[in-house]
Amino acid sequence: MSKTKDPSNSVFDFNDSSSPLASQLASEHRRREALAEKVIPTPDKTRYFTISNQKGGVGKTTTTVNLAAALAKGGLNVLVIDIDPQGNASTALGIEHHAEVESIYDVLINDVPLAEVVATCPDLPTLQVAPATIHLAGAEIELVSLVAREQRLQRALDDYARTRQRQGLPRLDYVFIDCPPSLGLLTVNAFVAAREVLIPIQCEYYALEGLSQLLKNIEMIQKHLNSRLTVSTILLTMYDGRTNLASQVANEVREHFPEQVLGALIPRSVRISEAPSYQQTVITYDPNSTGALSYMEAAIEIAERGVQAK
Repeated sequence: MSKTKDPSNSVFDFNDSSSPLASQLASEHRRREALAEKVIPTPDKTRYFTISNQKGGVGKTTTTVNLAAALAKGGLNVLVIDIDPQGNASTALGIEHHAEVESIYDVLINDVPLAEVVATCPDLPTLQVAPATIHLAGAEIELVSLVAREQRLQRALDDYARTRQRQGLPRLDYVFIDCPPSLGLLTVNAFVAAREVLIPIQCEYYALEGLSQLLKNIEMIQKHLNSRLTVSTILLTMYDGRTNLASQVANEVREHFPEQVLGALIPRSVRISEAPSYQQTVITYDPNSTGALSYMEAAIEIAERGVQAK
């Protein structure tokens, strides 16, 4: 006697948590539903973020482009400044950045207005990008002899805000500055131009290595160049829930920085890694993936925290 298949046992039943796959599907479905109901709040004034960590490979650029894309997808006006000579943020956002393109180098060194170098992300019309080119590799040396060398990016951003206002364009809601993994004059310019620092920390061994030096450098900037700068946000990246180490690192970081660490975690994800090779962020490349959901959650949490902090 054949048995009728019980439809409640389908792996697509989002209430079934009897297997790891079904449990993951159910969790992602709930997260998508929760995100669908969210409206990203608009800040009262432009929020300026520098994404920085002297340790390489922690997800600075990935975090920059995906948070920017998530907020732009939510309808906010966002600008990404790529000051890393590698230009990876420009690549991920689909912006040309070969040597002939006018870039943030020309803004910093040749006083070209920022409005003349920004380009619109092809996937997101409210996301503007100031690209980096290989010329930035020599900018550290060229900046040394220039007047007000630490304030050049800040002045360019102030001028760009006035230009947008004169042209009747909407005010920027967020500016994200993607830094190189070093503390040279490019990074100093980013710290002086920003109001908030976002530090990505990977959930791996040596996660906190070098962080104390970064915080000391930020203190120096606060003391001498930008008293308004604060470390407002820490984002845990490359989280692998299958390992005890990831949980231990996450707990340790939360213990050290209880106010700054976001509740959202960014997992290790093939989709996040694949997206830049298609000149996209994971937000547009695979919006239903767990990586995209995680960055959307992080972006909304940052936006909501900004409203609560008023």
